[in-house]
Amino acid sequence: MPLSIYSNLASLDAQIRLSRTQDMVGQNMAHLASGLRIANVSDDPAGLGISVGFDTQVRSYNQAARNTNDGLSLLQTVDGALGQIHGALQRMRELAMQSANGTLSDTDRTNLQTEFSLLQTEITRIGGSTKFGSVPLLNADTSIQLQVGVLNTGNDQINVTVHQQDATKLSLNLNQVGTIANATAALAAVDTAISSISTERAALGGMQNRLRVALDDDANFAKNLGAAVSRIRDVDVAKESAELARNQVLSQAGVAVLAQANQVPNQALALLRG
Repeated sequence: MPLSIYSNLASLDAQIRLSRTQDMVGQNMAHLASGLRIANVSDDPAGLGISVGFDTQVRSYNQAARNTNDGLSLLQTVDGALGQIHGALQRMRELAMQSANGTLSDTDRTNLQTEFSLLQTEITRIGGSTKFGSVPLLNADTSIQLQVGVLNTGNDQINVTVHQQDATKLSLNLNQVGTIANATAALAAVDTAISSISTERAALGGMQNRLRVALDDDANFAKNLGAAVSRIRDVDVAKESAELARNQVLSQAGVAVLAQANQVPNQALALLRG
């Protein structure tokens, strides 16, 4: 290399290399501070694009899981109401059996009829007042679509049907227990209603189990895709720390070399002094 005063090529080269090393130190610190291997899009453009797609799916599956949980809560609300109707029907059957017994007087049966009528009214009230948020559930047959997957396909949706339940729908609104004959007829009607409610609750229970499976499926997808995002975007702290230490040493060495390179023109001056 020629000995020159005007141009110090060794110094310029040392400056360029020191600048690159300092940029690498800055990147190492950014990665460690953020916890991300891709702290800037320039770190890995392709990896960032892939990870963003995966992250979108993770968020979608998490929302699908929340949707499924809402569906479970809705079915549990319905089942709770049907459980109350079940209890009312069991009591109505007791009243009908009691009234069918020949040892009671007309006054006794009148008292039994009063409670029986109140329970009929309560069943209808439960059917009309049962809601999930602002969605009525038992005042009419209701079909509810649950978005349990991330796509707009039939495989990503589950339809839940909840049937109307009140004294009229259960064919109990006209039954009475004021006479032995009416009480006997009421027994058959109440038994049919109990069977109907039991069938409905069994169907809802099976649907709850199905939704729990769908919920587990959403959770597994979100977990596995989240792991994929982590492998692409998260920093390896041990590796990054080692690279930071290496680059810091290189930076210190670069500063020392630059200092030496800046002394080269002084060698030319020494020659001129003779």
